[in-house]
Amino acid sequence: MEKILAGIRRFRETVFEEQRVLFEQLARKQNPQALFITCSDSRVNPNLITQTEPGELFILRNAGNIVPPYGAARGGEGATIEYAVSVLKLRHIILCGHSHCGAMQALLSSEKARNLPAVRSWFAHAEATRRIVCGAHAHLDREALERLSVAQNVLVQIENLRTHPSVATALARGELNVYGWIYTIETGDILSYDFYLQRFVPLTDQPPSPLPPSAVVVPDHGG
Repeated sequence: MEKILAGIRRFRETVFEEQRVLFEQLARKQNPQALFITCSDSRVNPNLITQTEPGELFILRNAGNIVPPYGAARGGEGATIEYAVSVLKLRHIILCGHSHCGAMQALLSSEKARNLPAVRSWFAHAEATRRIVCGAHAHLDREALERLSVAQNVLVQIENLRTHPSVATALARGELNVYGWIYTIETGDILSYDFYLQRFVPLTDQPPSPLPPSAVVVPDHGG
């Protein structure tokens, strides 16, 4: 706690003062560039890995970067997505998983969530991920299954995202782009899903290709 409090003091005395004009502008209005949906994992810092400033990302975080299908949950995910698309008029949604995801490890091992009823209920929205990975790739070792689950879950959650009316409408109008990413913690690499290659590929300086407005995504076999 001492480190956190010291950080608050440094922020107020140095960072805030150096960027006072920016924060005064943000107090009047926000104009983010994208909705960034990712995991709650403390090792994932969206602003750090994208090198964005306050006000540039509208961020939605939860265990496993899960997006419940429209109407399937009472959490804030649906409201956040609707606000981002319908009110803020964001044109980009990035759904980003990450390596060594504890949520995906627990999803593959029911024993880990046995005494965590809220976690088990939440993971129901990623059941398709578990069934695809365990059903089609049961021959793989545990580590490979975990890597594949991270990738597959990004694709499953994007399909869930499409069920939200605000997203479906914006996609149909050509007003929204959706991207699937994976952040590799140990290397700093970002992989982006290429629909035409049907796999995740390194994200380079070239703009990533958004997924088509309506298409069936397939599991990544490269991890």
